[in-house]
Amino acid sequence: MDVSNITVLNRPSSKASAESELTEDWQNLARCRGRNLEIFYPQRGVRNASAKALCQDCEVKVECLEYAIAHEERFGIWGGLSERERRKIMRERRKVATAS
Repeated sequence: MDVSNITVLNRPSSKASAESELTEDWQNLARCRGRNLEIFYPQRGVRNASAKALCQDCEVKVECLEYAIAHEERFGIWGGLSERERRKIMRERRKVATAS
């Protein structure tokens, strides 16, 4: 998976209030809003293609992904990526940070 095109959002330093404001903004625009969230939390071995397809053209996919990474969401599809795919991005970011 190519992680080079994933944008990192700048997080405000006033984490609690700024994050909750950011959360409300992007969540209100999410394509998944009001949908059956079970598709985003498939059981082990069940394909997650329908959730990823819904995320594909979502205008807040990047914000959703960054939220999941920042909050270390362990389950579900966030920003069109599975937990395994998000862990790979986090590993890549740690490598880049350590190399700097």
